[in-house]
Amino acid sequence: MTVAPERTDNGITQERRLVTAIPGPKSQALMARRTAAVSAGVGGTMPVFAERAGGGIVEDVDGNALIDLGSGIAVTTIGNANPLVAAAVAEQAARFTHTCFMVTPYEGYVAMCEALNRLTPGEHVKRSVLVNSGAEAVENAVKIARAATGRQAVVVFEHAYHGRTNLTMALTAKNMPYKHSFGPFASEVYRLPMSYPFRDGPHGGAEVAAWATTRIDKEIGAGNVAAILIEPVQGEGGFIVPAPGYLPALAQYAAANGIVFIADEVQSGFCRTGEWFASTHEGVIPDLVITAKGIAGGLPLAGVTGRADIMDAVHVGGLGGTYGGNPIACAAGLASIEWMQTQDANGRARALEALMLERLKELQLAHPVVGDVRGRGAMIAIELTQPGTLIPDADRAGAVAKACHAQGVIVLTCGTYGNVLRFLPPLTISPELLNEGLDVVADAFAATA
Repeated sequence: MTVAPERTDNGITQERRLVTAIPGPKSQALMARRTAAVSAGVGGTMPVFAERAGGGIVEDVDGNALIDLGSGIAVTTIGNANPLVAAAVAEQAARFTHTCFMVTPYEGYVAMCEALNRLTPGEHVKRSVLVNSGAEAVENAVKIARAATGRQAVVVFEHAYHGRTNLTMALTAKNMPYKHSFGPFASEVYRLPMSYPFRDGPHGGAEVAAWATTRIDKEIGAGNVAAILIEPVQGEGGFIVPAPGYLPALAQYAAANGIVFIADEVQSGFCRTGEWFASTHEGVIPDLVITAKGIAGGLPLAGVTGRADIMDAVHVGGLGGTYGGNPIACAAGLASIEWMQTQDANGRARALEALMLERLKELQLAHPVVGDVRGRGAMIAIELTQPGTLIPDADRAGAVAKACHAQGVIVLTCGTYGNVLRFLPPLTISPELLNEGLDVVADAFAATA
């Protein structure tokens, strides 16, 4: 194992710098080209075009330096253009870029599967399969669960997000923009109550889990359920951390009824929450774990890892894909894991959590529109509601985000009601830069009051 380089800033000065209005003239020109060339169905958050990035900064084509509190939606967890990843990618690209693992296999795919088998929760014997995206991994996990159980029904939850393909749209809860006008969707998908502490009143995790499992018994039949699929911390749904006891109760019910318990760790995995996987916070050991996003430092890679008997239940040839486990992506994944192991990525995430929670709770005291502050590790969010109520305030969330963007801070919104601001800084961001970014967030709240 090589020693990870200390510098992860890509030679970029780690400070916010605005030399033009946002967007600048070069970004505006590129936006005109985008409008002419790219489908209008592709959304956008920031009105700028990136030139380079590193540490906690994204530089745009006009020379503006923006504080990155989004990490490409939890992808560049170990910093953009991390030198360990960049070197591994260059070395592999010089050897070969593709053979298709199903035609001429290569060690990188096997090594990546070995790493996933080692790092995911549980000491049982595991197998893995590699694919290209989170949605593809979710689809394969459902295929595997159905093959292993001989059942068809899949249980998912309120506020869930699992992808944009046909099956994963059925699994996803939110209509706009993910599902609207794209039906009909896959059948045998059932949605049940999610533990949402901010909105559940006095009902604890075990009680909400009992509501869900009772409905399985009465409305679906446990013997018909192939899989229970859940995000241990919901991502697009609003960074919802279920109340204690909820996940363990669902996992226990699954085990008792021969149901495959699948943890979708696409956004919450790979040290994002201060543990390798968010399931670990409550000691839950899933049967299958789905990974993507932060797995490979920005390259497209995803996987399904699980109990060997379940993973091996699929007939030969039933899993795979032309690009799945591409050798360059595997090299990036192995380098990312090496950096996380040698640089105490989980400790970094917990330090960022402490800083963000302190600052955001101060913000909550100053602005009653902040109804809730929640999350784990470097995956923290605030939910905005009309003061003293649970009525979502999506307009204020959008206004605050827009004000932050204008001042050179990348922030993202999410949530079923569109009223959540989420913070996903790279683990390479400095405390000083993160504090400055949160200063801009505080100023945006004051400016939009």
